[in-house]
Amino acid sequence: MMKLNISEALVSTFVMGGVIFFCRVFPFLFFRASGDTQGSPRFAPFLAFVEKVVPPVAMTVLAFNALSAPLKADPQGGIPALLAAAFTALVHLWKRNSLISIFGGTALYMILLRILVP
Repeated sequence: MMKLNISEALVSTFVMGGVIFFCRVFPFLFFRASGDTQGSPRFAPFLAFVEKVVPPVAMTVLAFNALSAPLKADPQGGIPALLAAAFTALVHLWKRNSLISIFGGTALYMILLRILVP
């Protein structure tokens, strides 16, 4: 393993910070309107598509990623994760509140881990 001295660590920290900052600022610079606050009409169809499609796709990818690790490691040990995910989805459909469904699903997962997994 290679050791970094302080100057190399600072340089790499600032470079990574700059890259992250650029990634955060880029959409605002790229899609900013000239004078109006509604956005550029030329990008309106693309932005409408992105606003509609990206959040559900991102949540689906995150959900499958979160469920794949416990199921690959031990299929029987993945039962609490599947039950908690189903509970989270049902509570969200019922209450339409992300905070309640996420906290409820997390609490159920922790309880099921203590009960079902030795």
